[in-house]
Amino acid sequence: MDNLPKISLTRLFEDMDDPRVVGRCTYPLVEVVLIGICAVLCGAETWTEVEEFGESKREWLARFLKLDQGIPSHDTFRRVFSLLPAELFETRFREWVEATFPVEAGQVIAIDGKTVRGAGLRALHLVSAWAHHSGIVLGQRKVDEKSNEITAIPQLLDDLYLAGAIVTLDAMGTQTAIAQKIRDKKADYVLALKGNHGQLHTDIQEWFAWADQQQFKDMPYSYAQTVNKNHGRIEIRQCWALSDPRAFEVIRHYDGWAGLQSIVRVKRERRALDNTPVPPETVYFISSLPPDAEQLLRAVRAHWSIENNFHWTLDVVFREDDARLRVLNGAENFAILRRFALNLLKRHPAKLSLKRKRFKAALDDTFLAQLLQYF
Repeated sequence: MDNLPKISLTRLFEDMDDPRVVGRCTYPLVEVVLIGICAVLCGAETWTEVEEFGESKREWLARFLKLDQGIPSHDTFRRVFSLLPAELFETRFREWVEATFPVEAGQVIAIDGKTVRGAGLRALHLVSAWAHHSGIVLGQRKVDEKSNEITAIPQLLDDLYLAGAIVTLDAMGTQTAIAQKIRDKKADYVLALKGNHGQLHTDIQEWFAWADQQQFKDMPYSYAQTVNKNHGRIEIRQCWALSDPRAFEVIRHYDGWAGLQSIVRVKRERRALDNTPVPPETVYFISSLPPDAEQLLRAVRAHWSIENNFHWTLDVVFREDDARLRVLNGAENFAILRRFALNLLKRHPAKLSLKRKRFKAALDDTFLAQLLQYF
């Protein structure tokens, strides 16, 4: 490809180790990967559709790929991506993200798990890091079949540059070792608590109950509230943040939570416009941030939005839950292709929905080329 113009992603894969037998590879690995990314950008959801994309866009692809042997078959795409080590492919993805989407100070990075249910009985479960403000996927880690997210989360944290960020996790990730790792990465944390955290959860509940009785008199605390009306209902969110030294004395499991500065209570109340009663929800958190209720409530809301933005996009726009890829690394690598596509689509400034951007990319070669370039 030395004499051909290169799209910006070319150099990312030119030197990637090829898992196939040397001397018996008909199609260069870089061509297979780049066609895969382009195809998923334009709506491909299976290896057969990746091949169909390549055949229909062969003339356009030939502008920056040699294609000496033509377009690989769907069996070739399936075989190559099944053999390609997913960790290697994920490493290249992270390198590209770090070079292209730097993490801004104060940005909320939500870490959460998602299961690709179409992957069969051994459903693929991935833990992903998602930058709320930019809507960019920063990285992912597969959860081993005989393990859980507690193992995958530290591995993902090790992979990411987090300095200055605020990392949010649900109750599964609320572990002292994970809190320590986040602080070691020079980031702050907001960690959810549930009943499975035993005495810590109970102590914080009791402390806030006592604070209510005292009307927070002589306690260093802050309070914030937001009210939003959408989808036929009103949502009221209230947040109390405490940093009373007496509270930390009472909370017997304080030791071990690196940099802990705040205990937090968030109450979410939904009021349907037709007056249908909806029970309020109260959730507790611990955080290394100072007791700034407005900032902490923004971080909590940012984490809650991962379901409505990131996971929803993968399921509705990319139909991830319908994927039937089950061979070796194929399912995990196709998930990485989707995340390449998602970031490229998010990055383009066109004021179109992601679905319309994919449709436009399939129809308009100029727009597709724009998606693939740094700008």
